[in-house]
Amino acid sequence: MNAIEVIDLKKNYGSLQALTGVDLSIAEGAFFALLGPNGAGKSTLINIIAGLTRASSGRAAILGHDVRKEWRASRYKLGVVPQELAYDPFFTVREMLTLQSGYFGLGRENRPWLDELLKALGLEDKADTSMNHLSGGMKRRVLIAQALVHRPPVVILDEPTAGVDVALREQLWSFIRSLNRKGHTIILTTHYLEEAENMCDEIAILDRGRLVVSAAKDELLSRYSWRQLRLQLLPESRFKLPADMAAKQESAPKGELLLRLHREHDRIDEVLAALEATGVKFSDLRIHEPGLTEVYSELTGGGENHE
Repeated sequence: MNAIEVIDLKKNYGSLQALTGVDLSIAEGAFFALLGPNGAGKSTLINIIAGLTRASSGRAAILGHDVRKEWRASRYKLGVVPQELAYDPFFTVREMLTLQSGYFGLGRENRPWLDELLKALGLEDKADTSMNHLSGGMKRRVLIAQALVHRPPVVILDEPTAGVDVALREQLWSFIRSLNRKGHTIILTTHYLEEAENMCDEIAILDRGRLVVSAAKDELLSRYSWRQLRLQLLPESRFKLPADMAAKQESAPKGELLLRLHREHDRIDEVLAALEATGVKFSDLRIHEPGLTEVYSELTGGGENHE
């Protein structure tokens, strides 16, 4: 059974098509990235899965529970960490978590888990502090704790590290990794592509309301067929590249030679031998393998906003 199953999901806001027939499956236990430019439909998709927005047509299910027909069961299986810092300023951290527990019918028996969350997220010394007196980073930790009070097997993180400093970011990711190792399905949306590349094992990209791709990270990166070879030229280099090599040349700062090479067809040793034969002399070389940033940019036309 998949953690999330989305079938031909469509959402229209008048003449605007926010989602245009999305099909998406996310396996149990996955660490999954949902990426896309602003206006791509990510928030709409998340809101439909979470039961906050009703789809125009299609179906979404959480661990087999239809989000409309079995809304109570589906919502109990899901925890959502929103992008916005929404909180009641008059409650303490512990009171916020206790109140959230009550929404799921959990009482005193849930206190040990709340204490564990406070400890795991570094909130123990802030437990009796008013939410209004917390820093932005601490408030974001509380949002994560709120999403987890009922131990949901599926967790959606919507831009969880936006505006968070580096030290706190590392702490949060350490905790999220531990959840995933324990079997929780993690779904991440982020504009920090390096986070998605480092953390996630599967990636989906939305653009203009349609699903562009959904694949294992390694498979997705392997589709990108080129790499860059950058040479730091010696002053005495005097050369003229043959036509086939000149066609691979890209713009580079003075004193450097940058070539775009095909991963399979251009062997580095053969390229270097051909360059030396033309008089190229260099003191250093670097090979850049394309990552998720390059793949994302190519698939979304540069990743520009569409709003």
